[in-house]
Amino acid sequence: MVLLFSNVTADQFFTPVFLSIRVAVTALVIVFIIATLAARLMAGARFRGKVIVETILMLPLVLPPTVVGFLLIVVFGNNSVIGSGIEWLFDQSVMFTWYGAAIASTVVAFPLMYQSAKTGFLNVDSDIEDAARVDGAGPLQVFFRVTMPLSAGALVSGALLSFARALGEFGATLMIAGNIPDRTQTLPTAIYVALQSGNMTLAWAWVIAMVVISFVMMMFIRHRANVK
Repeated sequence: MVLLFSNVTADQFFTPVFLSIRVAVTALVIVFIIATLAARLMAGARFRGKVIVETILMLPLVLPPTVVGFLLIVVFGNNSVIGSGIEWLFDQSVMFTWYGAAIASTVVAFPLMYQSAKTGFLNVDSDIEDAARVDGAGPLQVFFRVTMPLSAGALVSGALLSFARALGEFGATLMIAGNIPDRTQTLPTAIYVALQSGNMTLAWAWVIAMVVISFVMMMFIRHRANVK
């Protein structure tokens, strides 16, 4: 058994780290696809009630994590239609699994990706898109070959912010996935438990890991902003 620090083994340190990265990457992939499509639809949409729809989409950004967790339990719990359907299809509930943690991270990270993508799409010169249409490009070609490349900066920034938010999710994750070592214990919950149990060495190791990861991502975002 490899010791990284005093009384801290490699397994103790890396298990929550790798699980957190898996959860955050899964959430990022889902958020990037869904939020980007939603942002594209909403950027050019004009309809009554648009403000209400966008408010709902952005709501997880301001709701307390415990409220988000409660709503996720209501939607995906074993007594709900969706939760029962998932358990029937996959013979497993999402409650107290890393899938539940990924769902919680996806919900809280969605507004960041959505807002960044929408801002990027709105900043694209519509004349360039119209020129592509005149040249015979279809809607999907315009989106993938013109709109997305021109919005790349905003999409990358949104993706990094969403990943960081998913990586640091605590409250909603704790409610729907719990804090089961080697199964659902992510970095934020692991830090909380280590602090409560008085294992400051392990808590500091995980805190430093989180700070370094977040610092690198924010530096990359700021670098892209300064380049522009």
